[in-house]
Amino acid sequence: MSRSPRWRDPLTALGLAAGPVVALGFTRFAYALLLPAMRDDLHWTYAQAGGLNTANAAGYVIGAGTAVFWARRFGDRAAFVGTLVVSALALLLTATTADYPVLNLLRFVGGLSTAVAFVLGSALAARVATGGGQRRGALLVGIYMAGVGVGVALSGLLVPAALTVAGDAGWRSGWLLLGVVAVLAVGPAVFAVRRVAPVAGVTRAGLPRADLARLAPTFGWYVLFGAGYVSYLTFVIALLRDRGLGTPGVAAFFVVLGLASAVATLTVWGRVVGRLAGGRAPALVSLLVLLGVLPVLLLPAGLPAAVVSAVIFGSSFMAGPTAATVLARRALPASGWTAGIALLTVAFSVGQAVGPLLSGLLADSGGVEVGLWLSVGLLAAAGLVALRQRDPAPAAAPGTGEPALAAGSGSAEPAPAAGR
Repeated sequence: MSRSPRWRDPLTALGLAAGPVVALGFTRFAYALLLPAMRDDLHWTYAQAGGLNTANAAGYVIGAGTAVFWARRFGDRAAFVGTLVVSALALLLTATTADYPVLNLLRFVGGLSTAVAFVLGSALAARVATGGGQRRGALLVGIYMAGVGVGVALSGLLVPAALTVAGDAGWRSGWLLLGVVAVLAVGPAVFAVRRVAPVAGVTRAGLPRADLARLAPTFGWYVLFGAGYVSYLTFVIALLRDRGLGTPGVAAFFVVLGLASAVATLTVWGRVVGRLAGGRAPALVSLLVLLGVLPVLLLPAGLPAAVVSAVIFGSSFMAGPTAATVLARRALPASGWTAGIALLTVAFSVGQAVGPLLSGLLADSGGVEVGLWLSVGLLAAAGLVALRQRDPAPAAAPGTGEPALAAGSGSAEPAPAAGR
């Protein structure tokens, strides 16, 4: 069978990137833009506002933990598209109610469906160019992961536009706009999955405890990292608004953050992470994300501090999933990548469930700045834990008894991305 023209693989990865656009850019991160307006319009406490993100993260935990089940039950391609549709519907329905329990339910459902879509989309992106070489595979996975930054940038354009027209009550229009774009994104996703060959048996592979034990420090780091970075993303817009940054400034912050994420994911992190041994990559990522939090806490209030924070934080936070992926690929056999990535995503999601709730409670008692300082502490702890990770012995390749090639070693099989 002749290979597809080289431009088809990038287009396929781009279509799959509709998954992280909706799953993370819209469902997870756009809430930071909508939170201040919803809190003011619906008279919530910070704890209530953080609780809504915790409901989303709790759904994400369950979705990540059951992603392999849905892939077995329906096939990974059908499950990816189906959960993307559910995610889009959850966004649309969020615009229809102000009832707090119902909003919690919708955020939970959205978290569950987007976790499944993101995990399975990562595995699909890894199979776009199987046999095409490590560098090409990494490029295609980078295109997929860049969807997160694209989603964040689009949110920064759509949501402030809705709030400018209708004020705090415009949060409904914001969710509606995101839902409409999410529905439109299903089309490219359907196109893309048709060009990814189905695979039999990979999702059925189990992971021995010995394999997972190699990654114990990475699991601990991922919990702390998830809690630290998402606490910042949940409440930073509230802080910027409290300090007088208007809607245009908030929009600029979010667009810069999203573009920095997309560009850095595509051009920098795949190469950097692959060259660092042991836990140095996740430790470096934690340090840079921590430095990205500090400008809004230490510098004078205003757009310059917000932009500096957006550039540093935006260019580094999605390197967390990249670092986790590389370590998982070094430690696990190829047949266990999907299951291993799902378990890592569960750990990541546990942190994301706890972080916003704790930050919200601190913000209610001492102000939103106090809640954001929790992010700094959690990210510092994450970096220290990451340094305990050592390079594991290469996992045995299935059926050969020979070591599988480590990431960056020239293996033809690219790894999927673990995260968010």
